[in-house]
Amino acid sequence: MGFFRNAFEAIKKGLAKTAEVVGAQFRSLLLGRTLSEELIDEIETRLIAADVGVKAARELVEGLRKEFRSGTVSRGEDALEYLKKSLKARWPAVADSGARAIAVAPTKPTVVLVVGVNGVGKTTSVAKIAKSLKDEGRTVLLAAADTFRAGAVAQLEEWSRRLGIDIVKGKAGADPAAVAFDAADAALARGSDVLLVDTAGRLHTQDNLMRELTKIRNVLAKKIPGAPHEVLLVLDATSGQNAVQQARLFAAAAGVTGIFLAKLDGTARGGIVVAIREELAVPVKLVGVGERPEDVAPFDADRFIEAMFSA
Repeated sequence: MGFFRNAFEAIKKGLAKTAEVVGAQFRSLLLGRTLSEELIDEIETRLIAADVGVKAARELVEGLRKEFRSGTVSRGEDALEYLKKSLKARWPAVADSGARAIAVAPTKPTVVLVVGVNGVGKTTSVAKIAKSLKDEGRTVLLAAADTFRAGAVAQLEEWSRRLGIDIVKGKAGADPAAVAFDAADAALARGSDVLLVDTAGRLHTQDNLMRELTKIRNVLAKKIPGAPHEVLLVLDATSGQNAVQQARLFAAAAGVTGIFLAKLDGTARGGIVVAIREELAVPVKLVGVGERPEDVAPFDADRFIEAMFSA
């Protein structure tokens, strides 16, 4: 239930454009063909075009070239399987990874802080996380700490109404840290399982907003031990390598613990997940695969790679 209902189908649906372009191209390029040095060069070009990143593409191709020269891999079909196996191996095996998509604090509430730049679909992503947590049977409280953008509170309030989830909000222009403080108070008083805090979109270069984020974190930590227990960075999958740069800078500035990759269904370059993995020590935890609140799935490397290369 929740995150895990038909997760493979959700990811496959979300990766339809990537599979249509990347998967179909690789199948057309490789199936029924004998492997050659020239074909391996073309594989590298296609991997980079799929946004897996130059570093990952070169390492994958170097490994494939060694296998080819040793005679272990000789057919296009073998090369396709090698690519899938090698990509999957870049993620460590994690027992029960699905059930731990989002951290669970030793004592409730678990505090999840959601950050990101403007325009990535952050508030909608908050709603998706909230619905999935509720579907799992957890009680959720929303904190509308994005008091900076006109209409942001109203947008989250509308989601809370539609999802039947309580919300704590302040007036437009109110101190976001004060909203976070009140929400933490309310979460403790109500015994909520999860406090989900939406924050204003910001760039890492906006020092005043980054300091504001630090203030919010400090307020939460004083009210609730260990908070925030999870800091999720929302990235727009359609932004390609820009998403990698945002992730790198936010991870350093905001203590990011996980990534929510939004709009995965809107891009043909789902390989960006590989690039993020290569560049950062921060895991992609959740992927947004559609417009509806239920269109979210936990990231699973095996399912992702299979879907990416599906017909």
